[in-house]
Amino acid sequence: MATCFSYLPYSETGYFSKLITDYLSGSPTLKPFYTYAPTQQGMDEAILERSNYPVNRELLTNVLNKQYAELQKHEKVVHNLQLLQQDNTYTICTAHQPNLMTGYLYFVYKIIHAIKLAEDLKTAHPDKNFVPVYYMGSEDNDIEELGTFRYNGDKYVWDGDGQTGAVGRMDTKSLRPILNVLFKLLGPPGVNSDDLKNILSEAYLYHNTIADATQYLVNKLFGQFGLIILNPDDAELKRSFISVMRDDLLHQNAFGLVTDQIEQLESNYKSQAHPRPINLFYLKDSLRERIEKKGAEWVVVNTGIKWTETALLAELDTNPERFSPNVILRGMYQETLLPNVAFIGGGSEVAYWLELKKAFAHYHIFYPAILLRQSVLWLTPAQSKMRKQLDFSINDIFKPEGVLIKEFLLKNSNDDWQTHEEAIAIENVLGNVKQKAVALDPTLRASAEASLVKIKYQLQVLEKKMLRAEKKKMQVHLAKIAKMKNNIFPNNGLQERVENFSEYFLVYGYPFFDVLKNAMQPFNNEFLVVEDVAWNEA
Repeated sequence: MATCFSYLPYSETGYFSKLITDYLSGSPTLKPFYTYAPTQQGMDEAILERSNYPVNRELLTNVLNKQYAELQKHEKVVHNLQLLQQDNTYTICTAHQPNLMTGYLYFVYKIIHAIKLAEDLKTAHPDKNFVPVYYMGSEDNDIEELGTFRYNGDKYVWDGDGQTGAVGRMDTKSLRPILNVLFKLLGPPGVNSDDLKNILSEAYLYHNTIADATQYLVNKLFGQFGLIILNPDDAELKRSFISVMRDDLLHQNAFGLVTDQIEQLESNYKSQAHPRPINLFYLKDSLRERIEKKGAEWVVVNTGIKWTETALLAELDTNPERFSPNVILRGMYQETLLPNVAFIGGGSEVAYWLELKKAFAHYHIFYPAILLRQSVLWLTPAQSKMRKQLDFSINDIFKPEGVLIKEFLLKNSNDDWQTHEEAIAIENVLGNVKQKAVALDPTLRASAEASLVKIKYQLQVLEKKMLRAEKKKMQVHLAKIAKMKNNIFPNNGLQERVENFSEYFLVYGYPFFDVLKNAMQPFNNEFLVVEDVAWNEA
């Protein structure tokens, strides 16, 4: 595989919000909302401070060993599980729901970013250890999102076969028909196809729940790098978070703290997530519903479940696993469990983490360095060839299709359709006419200016018609531009938010992950383009 790497600022891609580009550039308006900058220096400061926030390592490793009991573990995973018992070991965490088949490419990119950052930090701090962790959002109940993936342009949807509640707890039995359809289409035949079919079959047909299937799948793909997978849907782990959950149920402190921070952010940016007075769901069997306080009682919405304060606290102490943090409390739960120094997330995750600093401080929980995951665009040999034939640079392909067409015409056609010079000449002539008219009668100024505007508009209309005529002459080339844009940016969106890793695994196998890891630069805060240029060797 012959690949080359390019990097460009996120601000030049057109796909990232002002909040994100300001955050990456160190804008003063955002500095009150985070503790450590997403830089090497910020990371060093986070590592230094983290030792003041110890976690229960015995609890963490005991639960992890229990969750890994049935899995075949790579030696690097075994080593990292042992390292987590040591006080000089820290984690690099990324989180995501257990999307079917991993969902979208960025699921993979988040994990590889965490792996690469852990390796780089070990080089920078040889006296310390850094373990990459995938924190599974197994308690999410959005089956419409989590049950969807795409392969080769087709959309596959699993509705859970009527199951409700946390997706991670759902039974996998009804997945066989979808996998049977997919396996008939996977190709080309060969080792990679066989490997993928075996992995997916083992994951989803021989594990009882989506959480277990996802753990198997992610371990199979990334265990070679020492990645640790944590499923926080665990009674013992939840028990360590009882004090925060109790406070949220009784006093709703997070609501006020996060709301205040959102109001400050909204003076310059759009907020990402909004808190509720109570930021916990009740999770039991196939039920996952919000908890609300009504009068002197706490109720589970859309059910008949309700408690007095005494009964509620008894339920929390007896069954902490039945209480599920929402997006506002999830990060605090994560940082309570892990000796974490960095959280790696997408743009929306970075945005909502910037709303949480005050809540973390209130509960005396460590607020880690927040890093934007590296976005990736992978150009296949065919896409690379198309780009070069049209003579577009890597930066060019991110421009809107209309801009590319105009630039292509400027570069490859004569300029007979342009009227810029004529427009200047006409404006000069009309300017002189206006001066003469005003000199004769000052009341003619408005009429002269209106005539000037009308003539300039008619000239612009004529230029557009001339441009359309030029486009017809170059229709074949312009069609190629449209095809290239739609091929590289499906539905005018980023490839990583549409496609699934399977299409790339079938072509490249496990080296796909190695190439990504080698190319990623965790602190550069730039968009990565990986270009497969193998076609040049043919």
